[in-house]
Amino acid sequence: MIIIMKPDIDPAGSEVTRIFNFLSHFSDIKTMTSGVKGTSRMVTEIYLIGPTHNIPQDAVERFAGVEKVVRVSSKYRLIGNHGGQLDELGFEYNGLQFNQNSFHVFLGPCAVDTYEHTELMFKKFQELGIQTTRMGAYKPRTSPYDFQGHGATCLPWVFELAGKYGIKVIAMEVLKEVHIDELQRALEEAGKPTGIMLQVGTRNAQNFELLKAVGSQQEFPVLYKRGMGLSIEESLNACEYIASEGNRNIIFCLRGVKTRLGDPHRNLVDFIHVPVIKRLTRLPVCVDPTHSVGIKTMASDGILEIFHATSQGVAVGANMLLIECHPKPELAMCDGPQALTLVELDHLMQDIEISRNAYIARKELASRKALERLTGICSV
Repeated sequence: MIIIMKPDIDPAGSEVTRIFNFLSHFSDIKTMTSGVKGTSRMVTEIYLIGPTHNIPQDAVERFAGVEKVVRVSSKYRLIGNHGGQLDELGFEYNGLQFNQNSFHVFLGPCAVDTYEHTELMFKKFQELGIQTTRMGAYKPRTSPYDFQGHGATCLPWVFELAGKYGIKVIAMEVLKEVHIDELQRALEEAGKPTGIMLQVGTRNAQNFELLKAVGSQQEFPVLYKRGMGLSIEESLNACEYIASEGNRNIIFCLRGVKTRLGDPHRNLVDFIHVPVIKRLTRLPVCVDPTHSVGIKTMASDGILEIFHATSQGVAVGANMLLIECHPKPELAMCDGPQALTLVELDHLMQDIEISRNAYIARKELASRKALERLTGICSV
């Protein structure tokens, strides 16, 4: 059971205290209080864990300050929307809104290589009006001999350049808890010219200690990438791990699943799951088309297959894109074959706009048809 308090009710206030006094009569019930800061309001939610069938819902709903009570039927207590009973809240970070209606494009390399290349990219992003990027300092690789990122040594100049070119959020993968501390310390020393979104990569999708670590800190939002061989249920339970530690600012990323059925692409594109995740949870959803496709091949219609995969995700309602690019892909130290050039970004952004407008038009059509059906039923 979840008790949703009215907006701006103080979690330590008298309204919540009276509810806890009532719940104390049910000895087998454990409670957890969470203050959820959405994009438009602050909401206090009280989670009741245990045999809640004996708790009278109507009695709880009559308490002052209670907006509504939701019976939980899903295992995703914190991230689920429980059959549409809970509002989608989203979150704000460094001046940007992230929710199931927002849309952001995160461009950049998996692993930062040089100062010069990074500045060229940031300058191009600024020209395109883009304030978000991906810039990896720590990069897990299949081979121990491949480039694994510069680590903390690149952070000072990455943050300096981000501030210079108006980048508000950088998605950065972390592999262990100490990386969070390194990022936090480097950002403080740089004067916080930008923001960080912690990325949990597909290889760490069930690294439960790392999930707890990114969840237990409240400063940075988290981008969780679906495990390459994990089911949706397993991946959402991993997100629940993050949320259960206190951090509810999570974005779920689809990046293709590992199966030979996806050949000749690196992975089988799973972007039809965008509306599924949005239906089951309150999380914004990201797609990663470059890691899904893995190669920069031109289709017979003259459109890059990476563009086609991107369009699939955007046209079904993705809230965020994670796309590989590099000024000189042939010199990239990681994932060069799939990286778009800076020249190709102009085409990409125009193509994305077409797909995004198509999605908005599809939503508007669905709303009109729903209203027509309702009007027809009411007139009968």
